[in-house]
Amino acid sequence: MPTSSAALPSTPPTLWSARGRHVGSAAEDTVRDHLQRMKDGQVVDDFLELPDEPPEQTAGVRVFEARWKAPGPVTVRARLTLAPPSAGGQEWTLLAEAEAAWDNAWPSPATVFWPDDPDVTWDRDIATGLRLRGINTLPDDDKAVRRLLKEAGRSPWNIHVVVHEAMTPDHRGRVPLADRLPPGLRHRVVEHRAAPQQLRVVNWALEDFGVQVPRGGAAVLPGTPAPVGWEDGDFSVRTVFLDGSEPAGLIAAVTSFDALARPLTADAQDALTALREDWRLLTMAEELERERKLVAMYAEALEAMTRSRDLYREAAESAAEALAAYRESAGALPARRAPSEPPASPFRGLTRTLERFRGAGRAPRPAPPGQDGQDGGKGAPGGSGG
Repeated sequence: MPTSSAALPSTPPTLWSARGRHVGSAAEDTVRDHLQRMKDGQVVDDFLELPDEPPEQTAGVRVFEARWKAPGPVTVRARLTLAPPSAGGQEWTLLAEAEAAWDNAWPSPATVFWPDDPDVTWDRDIATGLRLRGINTLPDDDKAVRRLLKEAGRSPWNIHVVVHEAMTPDHRGRVPLADRLPPGLRHRVVEHRAAPQQLRVVNWALEDFGVQVPRGGAAVLPGTPAPVGWEDGDFSVRTVFLDGSEPAGLIAAVTSFDALARPLTADAQDALTALREDWRLLTMAEELERERKLVAMYAEALEAMTRSRDLYREAAESAAEALAAYRESAGALPARRAPSEPPASPFRGLTRTLERFRGAGRAPRPAPPGQDGQDGGKGAPGGSGG
């Protein structure tokens, strides 16, 4: 079963996102010229190509911004990022955010930046290299089929649909599904077609994702991580009539899948942050509001610095007063005894006090007989002895 990560945030309902590869040459010129035509035709209000930044920050990345009105007063802001050219072309990431919940009936943001021309090869899926606007027949080799569907089943950006042809269709059954989808889904769906004899290998390749394609039907692959609610829904169609009629069941399955709360991967989070925080294409009113916010932020920072300075000054004054009071109290204390004179022992004073009490309370000892009054018991002077 496909894994579903609850830790990742969900894609906001106001967001439209797609990712692909331009395999031709001069992708920057193609985008720049098409945006100018859109502005001249008043399809977009304005667009901006961001100036070159230091190489250590962008490494050759080119960024285009555009702003337009969806049907009604809803403003849409979109940002296209072109990676540096490589051997396989240039990868691009496109995010558009509206002021209200996105409606797939609105024009596709891809056609604002890229020409809706089948000869301009900007519509290649980033995971598989297959077309977004056409029919992609599965390869004949079984191993190649399994490898391709594994990559498609893990793709978190675009929606991959596998359609099994119960019998080889004629030209009426070769109409791409993208032509019948709402504009908002037209450039985000990759359609895979399996030949009648490939049903077994297709279902064998999709076992790990918990998906099975009915014979003569179709199934929507979950992606990794799977959207919230994938396990509770049925996004397969038992029968798809490839006779030129509208595949209503398949369109409903793709639309219901797109309505699920898809997890926002790490690279999509980075792109959304850049769209919201690094936006440069501002109107005069937005520029004025931005400057007011900057002035308010600077005023708040200055006020905080002033409060910190006043608190520091008050603390310094309090410390100086405390030090002065301590010095005054230290000067009023009696002088200490010189260190050469050892302090009197309290036991010595107690001993002297006890000796005084003992001396004062001692009674006189009686004189021995015959020595009383210096006469040894004789009579007083002048007395007679007999």
